[in-house]
Amino acid sequence: MSKDAKESFDLDKLRELMELMEKHEVTEINLRHGEEHWRMRRGQEVVQAVAPVALPAAAPAAAAAPAAADAGATAPAEPFAEGKFITSPTVGTFYSAPSPEDPSFVQVGDKVEKDTVVCIVEAMKVFNNITADINGSIAEVLVENGESVEFGQNLFRVTPG
Repeated sequence: MSKDAKESFDLDKLRELMELMEKHEVTEINLRHGEEHWRMRRGQEVVQAVAPVALPAAAPAAAAAPAAADAGATAPAEPFAEGKFITSPTVGTFYSAPSPEDPSFVQVGDKVEKDTVVCIVEAMKVFNNITADINGSIAEVLVENGESVEFGQNLFRVTPG
């Protein structure tokens, strides 16, 4: 194993991450370091074919975002909203700016490109820059600064273009 590969693949760090995931009941984590991308999952997914059929379409969105409803956003409307969504790649804390003194990375109406940093999601003291991954303009910011977010949660609605 080359020195570079050994530095980027540290078994002790992986074991520590797995222990932290178990301790804090985190089921999935995504890590990026340079060109490397790691996804770690723990536990087994339970698939129930009956449950998705029995639930109304709006119920999961409403249950997933009670804090957003308090902030004035209506979560059930999201699936029907026009545009694409930028989602959180991990569980963590959403930050709209690099520091409390700085302006937000993006605001409603801002044009973004695929490599535009739109926010930071902090997970286990690691600050992850989240990029738009789409060209367009920010139509809606769906979470508040400092709010906890879940894996796959919609953060922004983007109108492609």
